[in-house]
Amino acid sequence: MLNDFTENLVAMGGVGSFLLLCFALFIGHAVTDYPLQGAFLASGKNRNDDSSIFFSDSSVPKGLWIHALTAHSFIQAGAVWLITGSAALALVELTLHWAIDFIRCDNWISFSTDQLLHYFCKVVYAALLIWGVTIPF
Repeated sequence: MLNDFTENLVAMGGVGSFLLLCFALFIGHAVTDYPLQGAFLASGKNRNDDSSIFFSDSSVPKGLWIHALTAHSFIQAGAVWLITGSAALALVELTLHWAIDFIRCDNWISFSTDQLLHYFCKVVYAALLIWGVTIPF
């Protein structure tokens, strides 16, 4: 089920609707990947970072990175869900954002490639919606 914003864009169709949906998803990504991520999640999601500065006894909880990376990915998924109204795309975003950030934190890809992949995902979501590809939930 899409929200009214996305439903109207899909009904209008065309390049303009596609670009407007991309623009909205890009804004959502920028807000959730920078100010809403913060230093704690940015460091905590990386299993290779020393996140001890965030704990008074300098003892980092075991598995912190899994929780932080998952929380950050849920925030990203929430933005996609709010903008599109699609729970299915939110679930796809949760999964892809988690995987992309994981491989970036392990230095398999650069920061620039990480960002390019995130924005590419948003372009694909917009294209699927505008082209009328339906996802069952």
